[in-house]
Amino acid sequence: MKKIFRSKYLLTVLIACFCLAVVLVTNGCAESKKVAAKSGVELWAENCQRCHNTPSATSFSADQWKTIGMHMQTRALLTTTERDKVVAFLQAGSRN
Repeated sequence: MKKIFRSKYLLTVLIACFCLAVVLVTNGCAESKKVAAKSGVELWAENCQRCHNTPSATSFSADQWKTIGMHMQTRALLTTTERDKVVAFLQAGSRN
């Protein structure tokens, strides 16, 4: 009798963990609509300036901003979309 109870309990826990994993994968990683609607300048102001004074967009070339964006994405925990918006904003004012 204990083995049956233990098996049912284990099965219930496994099903619950699987359901939780499915929910997290499908919804937990999705960007919120509020964040997705933000412009590059808004994301730049909220994320880059919270840790340090950012240089002017003209301080670096467009290619340099791309490299800087890739580096800072991991440090600021930005999504790829957010990084692309920030980089596009900075590249628009960069020196070529």
